[in-house]
Amino acid sequence: MSLNIGAHEGLPETRGAREGAPETKVAGAEQRIAVADFLSAFEAYKETNDARLAQMERRGADVLTTEQLTRIDAALDAHQARLDALATKARRPALGAAPERTADASQHGSAFDTYARHGEAGGLKALEAKALSAGSGADGGYLVPYEAEQEIGRRLSALSPIRALASVRVIGAGTYRKPFMTSGPASGWAAETAARPQTDSPVLAELAFPAMELYAMPAATQALLDDAQVNIEEWLAQEVDAAFAEQEGTAFVTGDGVAKPKGFLAYTKVADSAWAWDKVGYVATGAAGGFPSATPADPLIDLVYALKGGYRQNATFVMNRKTQGAVRKLKDENGNYLWSPPAGVGQPASLLGFPVAESEAMPDMAADAFAIAFGDFRRFYLVVDRAGVRVLRDPYSAKPYVLFYTTKRVGGGVQNFEAAKLLKFAAS
Repeated sequence: MSLNIGAHEGLPETRGAREGAPETKVAGAEQRIAVADFLSAFEAYKETNDARLAQMERRGADVLTTEQLTRIDAALDAHQARLDALATKARRPALGAAPERTADASQHGSAFDTYARHGEAGGLKALEAKALSAGSGADGGYLVPYEAEQEIGRRLSALSPIRALASVRVIGAGTYRKPFMTSGPASGWAAETAARPQTDSPVLAELAFPAMELYAMPAATQALLDDAQVNIEEWLAQEVDAAFAEQEGTAFVTGDGVAKPKGFLAYTKVADSAWAWDKVGYVATGAAGGFPSATPADPLIDLVYALKGGYRQNATFVMNRKTQGAVRKLKDENGNYLWSPPAGVGQPASLLGFPVAESEAMPDMAADAFAIAFGDFRRFYLVVDRAGVRVLRDPYSAKPYVLFYTTKRVGGGVQNFEAAKLLKFAAS
């Protein structure tokens, strides 16, 4: 058995790239190599895990085999991280490749560039006064150009796993309100000439999703700002995307709703047999802190079929990388692995035929932990973005660096409580 963890050498595409082939060819070769490395590692993983299981049936797993499996598992994680990085890079279009700006957009971009580089805010003040923009000025900061705002949104979608799965709505007010029916109008069958009894009226309730303030504060040297070759808008988007994505990713899963979005794990959770609207249903594994030893795949199958068919067809598993490492070892009754590696760069791994999304905000497998979620997240969770990203230039607080206090207003919460279920690692 051989495990190819290092980079491949000597492929024609790689040599061509070193000889000056186009960048797209280099990227394509790198992606193919990354996928080949991952598939090779997974084959080695299956072979080693099969040997471990066979040893356990005879006399107990050999220590060396267990250590080898752990090393390969870590290598798989490294390969997955490499694939994720390549996919993220491929989804990041350069700001310079955007369509040509309109006259107003070009004027805004030029004024913002002058403000960011030199602190001159006269152009932005005039533009925002012309647009009757409220809350702008030296204390509240200035709106970034539209292209920069769009770029930040694209980058967040690539880096924030729940945002990538959920519905996203842009709002112009501080709170988005969504009505829903807790009980619909009564209905039934009737003969052609039979009397139609009066039906009950539908009962309406309201969900409210307030937008909370999310901030980041990247720093730049004056030398960087003075360099005309540096695209300030793109630099700002690159600096804030990781900070925003990390905070969002945690809030959308575990946020308590106080000055941040409410995460889906913060809602009241009940056994699926007792599910009611405004609660998130769960299925128990039957074993505290893990899968049952006799039938480890059964809880996952129960979780899948706890979801209605209309939601199941577009459903995704969500778990962290450590939990996914444990799921990789599971087999069905025919000895086939339940987990399958991604087919290519930008493609997710799959579990029982459904895609797997990684969110490090999900808890680890432990007693009573809700470590796996499964559902149609586009119908389950709603992310609301208040239009506009603001930047306040601060050259005084951290001299000689210039700080850019960047704020974005984001909210979120569950909008359809029956569109997803959780797996609880507990006896009941």
